[in-house]
Amino acid sequence: MDRLEHIERIMEKLAISQAQTDAQIARTEAQIAETDAHLRASDERLTKKLDTIGKLVGSIGNGHGEIAEEFFFNTISDKPKLAGIEYDSVDKNITRNKHGIQDEYDILMINGKDIAIIEVKYKAHKNDVDRLIHKKYKNFKKLFPEYRNFNHHLALASFKVHDDVIEQTQSQGVMVLQRRGDVFETTLPD
Repeated sequence: MDRLEHIERIMEKLAISQAQTDAQIARTEAQIAETDAHLRASDERLTKKLDTIGKLVGSIGNGHGEIAEEFFFNTISDKPKLAGIEYDSVDKNITRNKHGIQDEYDILMINGKDIAIIEVKYKAHKNDVDRLIHKKYKNFKKLFPEYRNFNHHLALASFKVHDDVIEQTQSQGVMVLQRRGDVFETTLPD
């Protein structure tokens, strides 16, 4: 066999080997494409499941909030007296929008000279106190100027209040309303 035939055989073997490699690459690319399709489908299913779980958890949280609001509204409406002050009316879920400012107030208690602004939480946190004082109360003064000459009383009502939250409310002049059995207890600021 001469050198030229030897080179031709090597070239034939290389061509066969290249064809086999190309075929393997094509199969691998097809498998990768199939895997990508499966992963996209899995991602879509997982995303849908996570959305469903998120909605479920959100509705549980909303449900707890609604339970707390209903409890405190019913209890306060039954005996509209807070920190020794009697009130003529008790309103819940009052929303007002004015000059681009909108806010909602869980419970408002009103008499001829006092107004109590009560924020209700299922479980109170320190940021709830800050939000009540620095956002909701600030907005209240802008949204309800008709009560500017009233005595304003802020309260945080909750089924669960940690000691650090009570300390914070007392130092900032906010009342705490807590459930105690089928009634609630008022903790006044110092």
